[in-house]
Amino acid sequence: MALVVICGQPCSGKSKAALCLSEALKDLGSKPNVRIIDETSFHVDRNQTYAEMTSEKNLRGVLRSEVDRSLSKDNIIIVDSLNSIKGYRYELWCLARAAGIRHCVLFCDVEETHCRKWNTERREKGGISYNDGIFEDLIRRFERPDRRNRWDSPLFELWPFKDGIEKSSPAITDLVSYITKKVDSKTRDVKILQPTIATQSARFSEANSLYEMDRATQEVTSAIVEAQSLAMGGPVTGLSISHDLPTVNISRLVGLPELRRLRKTFIKLTGQSSLSGPPPPSDADSAKRMFIDYLNREFGSG
Repeated sequence: MALVVICGQPCSGKSKAALCLSEALKDLGSKPNVRIIDETSFHVDRNQTYAEMTSEKNLRGVLRSEVDRSLSKDNIIIVDSLNSIKGYRYELWCLARAAGIRHCVLFCDVEETHCRKWNTERREKGGISYNDGIFEDLIRRFERPDRRNRWDSPLFELWPFKDGIEKSSPAITDLVSYITKKVDSKTRDVKILQPTIATQSARFSEANSLYEMDRATQEVTSAIVEAQSLAMGGPVTGLSISHDLPTVNISRLVGLPELRRLRKTFIKLTGQSSLSGPPPPSDADSAKRMFIDYLNREFGSG
């Protein structure tokens, strides 16, 4: 149905805004499926994550991937994070466009002095807060949304310090109306993003790669389990899945739960590396070769 991107300075009330928006949506008679995707879902330490650009970039990549997996025409996804970089907000807008759904931005507009005060109060109460150096760096790098940019539009603005945040706040009620309003050919005030041929092709290619990866790794896992069964629990060395692939060499008995865990880790690592590098292999043999190499390295026999 829709993607809602919440942005604002650190400690500006974004999480409360996300919760109030979620509650307002769930109060509707239609009972839409609502999900909040935030940093706490991944159990990250804010100060450690934002201390280095690499870890910060990795967090954005993980959030982006989770949003991409969750978007559909049946869900409303709320992204509760800083979303402070306009280039990143553009990437999220592209995901919404590829999914063919509505998109909007909810901006918590709070002056820096009040954000700084709220951060200090949270720290004194033992709540989640930022170290002073990291807080000042995030404040400095924040890029305000601009409704003239298509990826920041439509823009709904909250002023938490002046007006507080309630599920009945005007910005939230207007936003709820925007993303749930029924549209027809005469509707002009609601925009449903339309995927381009390029984005549709990219999503098809990614889906195809994931399918091949899943199928190929499952075939390798099944072959290892069968070989171990025939070996009566002995080591599996020189197992050939195909004459074009490297052999599998495992010097000890490996249970199915461990193989499943390694398979899951391999697929996750391959997906993460594709965020900043080449896409996952789209053919089965390449996926099998990568997985076999990974297993051989894990068992120290590659």
